[in-house]
Parts: sequence; structure tokens; C-alpha cells
Amino acid sequence: MCGRFAMALDPERLRRFYGLVETPRVQPRYNITPASPVGVVRPRGPHDARRVWRELLWGLVPFWAKQPRLGRMINARAETVASKPAFRAAFRYRRCVLPASGFYEWRRPPGGGPKQPYYFTAANDEPLSMAGLWERWQGEDGS
Repeated sequence: MCGRFAMALDPERLRRFYGLVETPRVQPRYNITPASPVGVVRPRGPHDARRVWRELLWGLVPFWAKQPRLGRMINARAETVASKPAFRAAFRYRRCVLPASGFYEWRRPPGGGPKQPYYFTAANDEPLSMAGLWERWQGEDGS
């Protein structure tokens, strides 16, 4: 999975494409990094399947983590997401979609040198939909 992505899609297009209850307030962003706020699409509630836009921080912190910096994870493997303690509950109950206009992957050029970013988008210019999990975390101080 990527470590950086871009989200520069028209808000009304997002509303229509994902069937959102209302048009999200979004600004184009071209270098979204872990720990940044990101917009996600998720059900409105446990018994309300209507789709809503919510801002979350990128990086899952398991509910049992003592400190958010020590527990923040940005990738889950498909083959272990249902069984790993850090992801198990979120995978079962708290899934979401991260809309993106593209993502970056880095590759070292043949012959060496610094890694170079490559930007990937959908060929038909449709939004990319990345699978996500979300969790609630609260520190001992109530934060």
C-alpha cells in the first residue's frame, strides 16, 4: 500500500459517485501523508447504512494502545487483517473507503540513485477507492 496519496476530486462528484448524504467540504491535496487528516466514506451509523463523509486521522491506533504514536499503523495485510489483534475488531465492525485521485509509489532507477515517485491514477479518471479501517482511541487523560 502507498505511503502518500492525493485527493483532488470535485466535491459534488464525490457525493454522486459514493452516494453520500451531503456534499463534502474538501480542498484539493496532492501529498497526503500518514497522521494527516483524511476524508473517508463510511456508513452513518451501526443501524444506518446511508453513506457520509467523515474526517479521520490517517493511521489506525488500536483501542488498547497506551499512546497514539506508538500504535499508529497505516497498512494491514489482506491475509492477516481478520486475525491480528490490532485490526480484528475494526475489520469486523468499522470499515470505510478512502477516496483518492491517485497514489504514489517510489522506485529506485536502474543503476542506482535516489528513489523517484511514480503517480498512479485510474485510466478512466474515476476516483480510486482504497479500503480502510477506523477505530476510536481515547488517551488516559481523555484526549
